[in-house]
Amino acid sequence: MYTGNFSNQVAIVTGAGQGIGFEIARQLCINGASVILNDIDEELAKTAVSKISEHADCIALGGDASDPVFIQKMVDVAVKHFGSLTIAVANAGITLFGDFFDYKLEALQKVMNLNINGSFLLTQAAARQMRQQESGGSVLLMSSVTGHQAHKNLAAYGITKAALEMLAKTLVLELSPFNISINAIAPGATITERTSEDENYMAIWSRITPMGKPATVEDIANAALFMVSPASRHITGQSLIIDGGWTSVSPSPY
Repeated sequence: MYTGNFSNQVAIVTGAGQGIGFEIARQLCINGASVILNDIDEELAKTAVSKISEHADCIALGGDASDPVFIQKMVDVAVKHFGSLTIAVANAGITLFGDFFDYKLEALQKVMNLNINGSFLLTQAAARQMRQQESGGSVLLMSSVTGHQAHKNLAAYGITKAALEMLAKTLVLELSPFNISINAIAPGATITERTSEDENYMAIWSRITPMGKPATVEDIANAALFMVSPASRHITGQSLIIDGGWTSVSPSPY
């Protein structure tokens, strides 16, 4: 687990009811941050907070992380309860597999709306608050190895993740004058509640990952916390791949 001092830090983590987002929120709390933990499933968010709230102040907010009104609500709640906002982690996203030739417009719009629009609008709302505070902050976007390498049936998802990395690079020009860093991390295969539903997932990705196994959520959260910590303050506009070497060779799981 990443160990650092996040005292007096206030974070929003979206899509954090389980999986990578939950572990990021948990580690932030353990290391002293106050956290707004979001999930579209309000009960899941509340359950997640009940597991970690003994470590620090943590508030569950159920809602759609692509809705601009709800996004502003998250920022407002953070400021009202904790006095400021210094970290925003745009983790919420959706993966909808589908053959390109038959991919439906509805599915495309869902993926684009949450993965791109939600991340863009959270970054915007958080950065406005950080600029107003005049104390800087950190934004972290959740990319994927599919934004770097082709993956069958994930064309829509892959282009959203590549777009987020370009967003991080582009916003360096606009956020740096206010001492706000923005970066992305790109996880590869990771064992989560969702991927564990596939009984072959561990065996397949262990075979094709050079390091011999997929990541754990702790592996991804360790990198995430570093990227939003004071230790990485001079790193901005970058994308960090966490995939056990998979993108270096990129064998297909099919």
